[in-house]
Amino acid sequence: MKDMDTNIPRTVPIQSATFTNEINSEIRRAAATGIYDIRGGGAKRKVPHFDDLLFLGASVSRYPLEGYRERCDTSVTLGTRFAKKPIELDIPITIAGMSFGALSGPAKEALGRGASMAGTSTTTGDGGMTPEERGHSTKLVYQYLPSRYGMNPNDLRKADAIEVVVGQGAKPGGGGMLLGQKISDRVAEMRTLPKGIDQRSACRHPDWTGPDDLEIKILELREITDWQVPIYVKVGATRPYYDTALAVKAGADVVVMDGMQGGTAATQDVFIEHVGLPTLSCIRPAVQALQDLGVHREVQLVISGGIRTGADVAKAMALGADAVAIGSAALIALGDNDPRWEAEYQKLGSTTGAYDDWHEGQCPAGITTQDPDLAARLDPVEAGRRLRNYLKVMTLEAQTIARACGHNHLHNLEPEDLCALTMEAAAMARVPLAGTDWYPGKAGF
Repeated sequence: MKDMDTNIPRTVPIQSATFTNEINSEIRRAAATGIYDIRGGGAKRKVPHFDDLLFLGASVSRYPLEGYRERCDTSVTLGTRFAKKPIELDIPITIAGMSFGALSGPAKEALGRGASMAGTSTTTGDGGMTPEERGHSTKLVYQYLPSRYGMNPNDLRKADAIEVVVGQGAKPGGGGMLLGQKISDRVAEMRTLPKGIDQRSACRHPDWTGPDDLEIKILELREITDWQVPIYVKVGATRPYYDTALAVKAGADVVVMDGMQGGTAATQDVFIEHVGLPTLSCIRPAVQALQDLGVHREVQLVISGGIRTGADVAKAMALGADAVAIGSAALIALGDNDPRWEAEYQKLGSTTGAYDDWHEGQCPAGITTQDPDLAARLDPVEAGRRLRNYLKVMTLEAQTIARACGHNHLHNLEPEDLCALTMEAAAMARVPLAGTDWYPGKAGF
């Protein structure tokens, strides 16, 4: 008699939504090594972001501007509160702090060249100021970090602004890492470290324990620089309302708010994916804090973390930011993760677009490395030109959107120009769900 069981259809295998292939792979890696995973880059999980917002272009109720005949200004001045010499930028897109050590010398030079050609600023990052970066940056922000690597009063006085880094979006509450293979002779000398030994930055400044101490530190920095340059305070997005308010009370000219989509050179993967807030969610609380203290626009707000396009720039500014900062996008513009190096990414066990082992110093594009042969692959002049082009396109895109909404300056964009595609984005950005006049938590509902 024929076995009827052979005719029974088999159930289609279903992959667990909890124990995905990626999770299972990480469990096996942890079981085999006994150490947590370290990587660079930003969060890879999908969270609400600027793509979940849309602009409401002008029609009858609002009148658009003609792009070929009517101006749309993009300039921004940072540091107008106390500094004698605020930074004046042609565009509201700045280059975020990325250190020499995490990046190669040619990459830092290229960032300075590109930012200067575009009329904006770049930032030193951890580890001090290089002569190439200062020489090619018309406006350079000096980062003052917990590590104090490379910090000295002479370089502080050479800077056009000082950014006190309290936290970073990819790792709020945690310090950075620089593995020994990236600590070359020059990096070691600048940071006063032994060559080839892993370095881990502190998670908090050694000489203060709260906002009262931060106020004292800001006053010290102002005395060192004769009150000439703006003092920024950079925080990783976790409690944006209170952190912004306390930074203002401590005397900051500018608050930099970094969301979890921001990248990093190296930290624990669990930090990158599970600590912090999405960039979209931190803008309105930060703006609310500035408004409640009566200093919105007097103290400027810079937003960073996953800014990629002119549309992202315009949306951040419509929600109340004065400017944005880009990091990962700038590196891609220079040539990072370029498909031309795909064969070499494959040899490293990765692929274009997924490569985030920046801490290992084997970047085929010559950007996140201290290997002299790899670094020589990057032409800082050509890479700077590419960055300038990218910044120009982002600015043009933001201007196009502003004109379509009837505004003659990017700073005139406002929340009323936006709607949200999802409930989460509507709640975070506090703009209406598309087709309605409601968002979760709106007063009166």
